[in-house]
Amino acid sequence: MYRPHPEYRDDFAYQDDFAYEPDAARTHRQPLVIALAALCALILVPVAVDRVVAARVESGTAEAFQEGMGTATRPEVHVRGIPVLTQVAAGTLRHVDISAHDIPADETTRPLPVTELDLKLDDLRKSDDGSEARARSAEATARLSYTDVSDALGLEVSQGDRPGRISARIAMPFGDGIAVTVKVSAVSGNRIAFEDFRVTSGVLPSAGQVLLDKIFEQPIQLRNIPDGLRLRSVTTTDDGLTAHFSGTSVTFLPDDAAQG
Repeated sequence: MYRPHPEYRDDFAYQDDFAYEPDAARTHRQPLVIALAALCALILVPVAVDRVVAARVESGTAEAFQEGMGTATRPEVHVRGIPVLTQVAAGTLRHVDISAHDIPADETTRPLPVTELDLKLDDLRKSDDGSEARARSAEATARLSYTDVSDALGLEVSQGDRPGRISARIAMPFGDGIAVTVKVSAVSGNRIAFEDFRVTSGVLPSAGQVLLDKIFEQPIQLRNIPDGLRLRSVTTTDDGLTAHFSGTSVTFLPDDAAQG
């Protein structure tokens, strides 16, 4: 009678167990893979939804700011803090950064546009009727080009010989003209004052003294700044003046409401 060789039977059994072992392992791994996939979905889906909400809020804020401030292009808006969805539900955005360019000046007397305005807003909330948006506190930096400052003053200005001063040149009928430096400073009412001018080149006649006194007598008021911000300081740079603001209860109005 034929009897299977013992070693052959043992080898067959070993091969049989080995063949089915991967399937058993895959069976055990399937619940783990499903659980990991579900966990990833629970994490990624809310994040994606939050990003969509943040993009819509940033776009709406940029559009409202553009309409209210009359800028040619939409500003860059970034809502900080995650999640944004809970901030929207609560009605208050904790931190909002806005960067706007070329804000026009509506004032007809010596208008001074803002080349660039960077805002950092805390606790921005929209009113119930949608007529305004108000930040609990804010800080801002406005950059004013020397070209626009020159147009506002009526003479060509550039960076001065020392910090806090600008240089101005006055053409004269004869000679090379007169160069002076002027101190710039922040005064109440969001105004930039020009004081203590000194002649650095040329001889200033009495008529020129009267002219400069008249030019620098009245500070220039910045009227294209959100209500509630107060001018704290003015510094000079290679490209222009830098004005620093801060304030509480800073209000943004739509264009029609602001004019009204």
